[in-house]
Amino acid sequence: MSRLKTKIVAHRGASYLAPENTMHAFTLAEEIGAYGIETDVQLTKDNVPVLIHDVTVNRTTNKKGFVKNYTFSDIQTLDAGKWFSETYKEARIISLESFLQWIRPTHLYLHLELKNNRFSYKNLEFVVFDLLKRENMLERTALSTFNAKSIKRMTRIKDDIERALLLSKQRKRLIQFAKKYDLKALHVEYPMLNDEFVRLCEKENILLRVYTVNDRDDMQRCFALGVDTIFTDRPDVCIAEQNKFITEHDKEQS
Repeated sequence: MSRLKTKIVAHRGASYLAPENTMHAFTLAEEIGAYGIETDVQLTKDNVPVLIHDVTVNRTTNKKGFVKNYTFSDIQTLDAGKWFSETYKEARIISLESFLQWIRPTHLYLHLELKNNRFSYKNLEFVVFDLLKRENMLERTALSTFNAKSIKRMTRIKDDIERALLLSKQRKRLIQFAKKYDLKALHVEYPMLNDEFVRLCEKENILLRVYTVNDRDDMQRCFALGVDTIFTDRPDVCIAEQNKFITEHDKEQS
């Protein structure tokens, strides 16, 4: 892994600056110059994939209830921005389809988390995959999940698409699991990061991506360890820190 080419991905968009998983946060991430966008997908009552992190709409909208109990037309009426700031009170939960139509002409890489670790949405993997294929986004997308059963279901998809396991703590036989299910990457929470783990992933040719890194010192440590990707709510700060890291590296080399 190159220590100078860590990719910077906007976690739920530029979610420190605008309401998460809304077009405001996504367009800001593009303007800032992020390498890619990470977002979350769930299914509505009528089986439409929508972008929202929590299994309920309680925290980020003006209503309450489970995402899975809303139809798409109903969920689109919710205010998904006022909780963040009055400026964004017209923000809406958007469909994966409309998001893909926006991101496709950009340079951005997509990290799509399947939110199926609490509710096992029926056929979520295949609904999402079919939409990515239709929108010609398979080569620019990585699918990730905390759900090992979901990873196993994805092996039934024969077309080549990048898959990754999300982790918040170590698990037994992790590398063996990754190799068995042909995982290209592991997405790990920052406290799991250490030099030994980085070198193990390097040795096994597994990309190591780290979430959610918002502290400047933590960013610098990720650059120094040479992780493949940082997921951050603050892509603007992370890009500035990376430029600083590269400048210092160049000074040391001269």
